[in-house]
Amino acid sequence: MSELDQESTRSLTTIDGLRATVRERYGIVAQRVAEGATTRASCCAPAEGSSGCCGSTTESWDPITADLYDAGQTAGLPAEALLASLGCGNPTALAALNEGETVLDLGSGGGIDVLLSAKRVGPTGKVYGLDMTDEMLALALDNKARAGATNVEFLKGHIESIPLPSSTVDVIISNCVINLSGDKRRVLAEAFRVLRPGGRFAVSDVVVRDGLPEAVRASMPLWTGCVAGALEEREFLDLLTEVGFENASIEPTRAYTRDDAAALLEGTGLDPALADAVEGKVMSGFVRATKPGAPASAKPVRQLETASKTTTAARSCGCDNDCCT
Repeated sequence: MSELDQESTRSLTTIDGLRATVRERYGIVAQRVAEGATTRASCCAPAEGSSGCCGSTTESWDPITADLYDAGQTAGLPAEALLASLGCGNPTALAALNEGETVLDLGSGGGIDVLLSAKRVGPTGKVYGLDMTDEMLALALDNKARAGATNVEFLKGHIESIPLPSSTVDVIISNCVINLSGDKRRVLAEAFRVLRPGGRFAVSDVVVRDGLPEAVRASMPLWTGCVAGALEEREFLDLLTEVGFENASIEPTRAYTRDDAAALLEGTGLDPALADAVEGKVMSGFVRATKPGAPASAKPVRQLETASKTTTAARSCGCDNDCCT
């Protein structure tokens, strides 16, 4: 039994045990990309060299991570950022990000969504990426340098304890990461804490529409592959409301078929017949919610050309004649 397969027997009852498993698997993905891999990473490869989600070492298609970004979006970004992407959606394509805003990406990985967000908020905005895996953070910093992004900062830490002060960000994004946590309520409470009043929660995640078989829930490879740890739809919405969010909603973005389920189960040691029980019960969704309160109004920026223009005003204050009327 390989070292990674042995990880499958770790207890899911402790956050530390789950974190260790996730950190090891995602660290291998980052290392693989850093060493020059040219194929997309897997969300839960059970062995080195695999590129399929929960699939065999020859699997080359991942039903969760495939086809999330179009070429127009990623043009100009480092290929390594896309190769290390382990998401289940494209939150930057669905979230309303405005110039000058501050964004936080929970579980930022190789930095693909951070760099895409940085383009949207512009030089007057700021994007933080938070990750716990050293290899992913190193890769993200390399990608930041390659992209020439000056409004980006990567932080090391856990999404259950965000290393930022309260009320400091306008938008929280995340891409198939919250389901990996062993304490999802704490993650959502922390997201609520660091958002400013009126701030937006806008994440992509795997969501369960109905109960999964217990064998699937207990599978470590499927947990690190974003499936076994996914919240049920109603549970996700209820937790968001409990921690203080309002207007919570989930928009389905990709429903997984029986063939998708079979690909997810391959290589996990589970009975392939479970695909029938998983079909239609798992989806990728875009989860939205808002922190109550009015967002602070942005102060108008006085343009230099306006400030330096010559005026013929007769007023002693120096204002134009039609000013303040």
